[in-house]
This record gives sequence, C-alpha cells and structure tokens, in this order.
Amino acid sequence: MASTSTTSARAGSGPVAPAVTPKRAGAGARRRLAEAATRGPAQAVRGQPAGASDGRRKAVDALLDAAERLLVEQGYGAITTRKLAEQAGINPGLVHYYFGSMEEVMVQVLERFTARLIERQRAMYATDRPFLEKWRMAWTFQEEDLANGYAKIWLELQAMAWNRPEMRARVQQVNDEWRAVLTEAFAPALREYGFGALSLEAAVSLVMTMAQGYMLERLSDIHEGHAALLAEIEGWMKAQTSAGKISRGKKERAK
Repeated sequence: MASTSTTSARAGSGPVAPAVTPKRAGAGARRRLAEAATRGPAQAVRGQPAGASDGRRKAVDALLDAAERLLVEQGYGAITTRKLAEQAGINPGLVHYYFGSMEEVMVQVLERFTARLIERQRAMYATDRPFLEKWRMAWTFQEEDLANGYAKIWLELQAMAWNRPEMRARVQQVNDEWRAVLTEAFAPALREYGFGALSLEAAVSLVMTMAQGYMLERLSDIHEGHAALLAEIEGWMKAQTSAGKISRGKKERAK
C-alpha cells in the first residue's frame, strides 16, 4: 500500500473508474463502496478550511508531517501535544486550535497517507499490463508500505478506533477506499482467470484480509509461510493463463 513524500492536501486519487459493486453486498456496503470509488480527487485537509491563511496551511502541514514521523518512529502512545508541537516547530496551543484533539491529528495523518497510496495504486491498476504483473507490483507496494510506515500507522489507527467510536467511521472510510480500488481491479481479473469459486465481493474480502494479516505478521517479524502462499497463488495464475491460451488456440484451429 508508497511514495513517502508528503502533500498538503488530503487528496483522493486521480480519475476514478466507475465502481464495480458486488451484487451480494448489503445496501450500506454498496453505498460506501460507491462513495469511496467516486470521491473527488482533492478533498481539503479538515484543518485547512477554505480561505485558510498561508501561515495556517504551513502550520497544519508541519503538524501532520511531524505526526506522521512520530507515529512511524514511536507510536501513538508516545506522542504528546508538546512533543508534536516541538517536532513541528509550532506553538502547542495551535494543535487543539487547528484540530480539536490529538486523535483528529492522527486520523488526518492516516487519511492523507492513504490518499497518496490510493493514487499510486489506481495508476498501477489502470495500466495495460497483464493482471499477473499488477498482482506482483501490488505486493511490491506492500513491501514498500511496510518500509515507509504506512502499514504500522494503518493498523495502529484501527486499534485506536476499537475504543473510540467517534473514530470508527473515519477508519471504515479508509477501508472502503481500499476495497473500492480492489473491487475495480479484480472484476476483470476474475473474468480473465475464469475464477468462479468466490463472488467478487468475497474474493476482494479474502485478499484484503490476507494483506492485513500479512502486514500484522511482518510487523511482528513473522515471515513463515508468506513466500509459499504468494508463490502458489502466482503459480495458479500462470497455470490459468496457460490453460486459457491453449483453449483459445484450439478454438481458433477449429474454425
């Protein structure tokens, strides 16, 4: 999920393809997927109201940059208002003035970081390369996101939301954005590979659960079984691709 450069906007992605909505999803899930897939390309950071002064924009950016670094290096439990302000070179009183709470700062860090990666992911899936190559690139991105700290921030913010109901909708929105990207990417892939064992909704949920489990274990320095799992999935894709080519060749010769 990796560019580590920061941007000043809580941006969505670039041009968004129409959502592919799983038929079996409930009404609430379908609505969230559609909203995630069609969200505008540049929603402003919540701490940056329209017409914000240049000084405010710079202060908010500095606080979000500092919070991102601290979350990656030390984790939420070690971050105080004073430490955050000191790292950002900002008056401590401005943290709550601009954001209202430390939790809001952290959620905005996650949203902003996610926006950068969603843009990267959509650009990759929009290419004409075979899906097998996209699958490999997606797992390369997964490694990048373990290295750049996104995986740690994403999982820690999910854990924070367990005991903070006011955070759950925002964390769920991030999850929905990732789900929308995979739903769009996997719809044609499942047709290409003739995979009918699972519905689109179930296949996307399986991959998302697998990816988060992979992140969780890697952050705990657990590697067992990962290489074998990815190798066997890739082997199945290669076999399906070969079988498809043979089948198409037979049909063409029979004409």
